[in-house]
Amino acid sequence: MSKPFRLGISHDFFSEAREAVERVLADKLAPQSHIEWVEMPGPSKLATPEVLRDLDGVFALATKITPESLQGVTRLTVVARWGVGYDQIDVPALTANDIALCITPNAVKRPVAEAIMTLIFALSKNLIAQDRVVRAGGWRGNLKRLGVSIEGTTLGSVGCGNIAREMFRVAKGLGFARFLAADPYVTQDMVKDEGIEIADLDTVFRESDYVTVNTLLNAETRGLVKESHFRQMKPTAFFINTARGPVVEHAALVKALKENWITGAGIDVFPVEPTAKDEPLFELDNVIVAPHALAWTNELMRNNGYEASDNVIAVSRGEVPNGVVNRSVLSSPGFQAKLARFK
Repeated sequence: MSKPFRLGISHDFFSEAREAVERVLADKLAPQSHIEWVEMPGPSKLATPEVLRDLDGVFALATKITPESLQGVTRLTVVARWGVGYDQIDVPALTANDIALCITPNAVKRPVAEAIMTLIFALSKNLIAQDRVVRAGGWRGNLKRLGVSIEGTTLGSVGCGNIAREMFRVAKGLGFARFLAADPYVTQDMVKDEGIEIADLDTVFRESDYVTVNTLLNAETRGLVKESHFRQMKPTAFFINTARGPVVEHAALVKALKENWITGAGIDVFPVEPTAKDEPLFELDNVIVAPHALAWTNELMRNNGYEASDNVIAVSRGEVPNGVVNRSVLSSPGFQAKLARFK
């Protein structure tokens, strides 16, 4: 290869995760003398052809890539996403332009599973309300409700992929009576050794004491969770979403909480992020909210960066990377020709 492998780093890293990205650059990419990196311009997160056409790879945090972003872009070979969600990236457009999209499933699954369990415990033990009562000079007699025990309850999941299965593994030993999951792409035989029951979506909502959302956002899952599902939940149940906000019909969630169809919710993701100051959930005391960062730990950012770096390094050596979403691109002559340039 005559030219260095040129890697673009999306601008939002330097406003939202500067320490993490700088550590990864020092630890993983600095030793790779054949790779040079540049900061992509901001503050817009929409990638433009003017930027992408001079790059071989992209480190993407919340970068948006559309078909228009790829007009006249022939050099770009890999987009390495830090994380597993890719709803801001037009995958068919990448495939049509012989570009691989890589994600970091190994780095993400444990931190997100721990984030879900954090919300389960906080909701079960009425933690936020207890904190507020004490700060206001009250005591336990001022609590509107007692906490509940996890033992003997049912943990349900919308989706049964990498993160959901890790959540169930973490939850083992806590005394849950059942694990339920709805996923059209997972059969009972595929999880027969994991103690998970595959059921339809209505069953998960109707029979679970904790319903968690663990699915990617795409055309199939957008608005998947509707008012009818919340109406089926037990009045003692909790709803938790750490996946993507638009998977849930937001107005239905707000209504369910306002009218106390369920006991509470833990919400780390919203339809629009950052969310508006007048978000209706903020007026409710039966919901815990977080800024899509509950799983953001030092370890998550480090391991996301390391896994994404390994994907970039593989491509820069003419090798097939791991974690490829659009696997059909791997056999395309155009992608193979790009890889051959780096060997």
